[in-house]
Amino acid sequence: MPLHFTTAQTNDDLRQILALQQKNLKTKVSEAVKREQGFVTVCHSWEQINLMHHTTPQIVAKDGDKIAAYALAMLPALGELVPDLQPMFALFAQIPWRGNFLTHSNYYIMGQICVAEEYRGQGTFDGLYQKHREVYRPDFDLLVTEVSTNNTRSMRAHERVGFRTIYTHLDHVDEWNVLAWVF
Repeated sequence: MPLHFTTAQTNDDLRQILALQQKNLKTKVSEAVKREQGFVTVCHSWEQINLMHHTTPQIVAKDGDKIAAYALAMLPALGELVPDLQPMFALFAQIPWRGNFLTHSNYYIMGQICVAEEYRGQGTFDGLYQKHREVYRPDFDLLVTEVSTNNTRSMRAHERVGFRTIYTHLDHVDEWNVLAWVF
């Protein structure tokens, strides 16, 4: 059965997102998996994902009732919701973008993208982003995200979709590329 790209519809969908996130956290996968398959860094709580979903419906790929992949969206106004992301939001105010600063743009944030292992390499990643463009393009000009420079698989995939690195920085966790995708 082909995957269906849509928005999360139920609390069970959100719970499945959190379960998939747990399986792919940087702290829970081997070095080989990190290098070859990628990883996610931030662990969201139920309260966080629920609030994010109510302000920006979360894009998912479903195989029947099973969440095969997700791409979490977040409004800049929710920057204080996830403490681990607060430095990123503060940084955005300093990144030049088209004659001003990034925060003066009409953008939203890609909070995290993850594809279950059995669905990788099948166009799922690209499908999630195409659904993002379809859902959010009427309201936003730009999608911004941050990817660890060590997550080479994710960097290649984001570049393939159309993201470009607009800034690179180092924090207490890692070195990061700030990526932008213009709609």
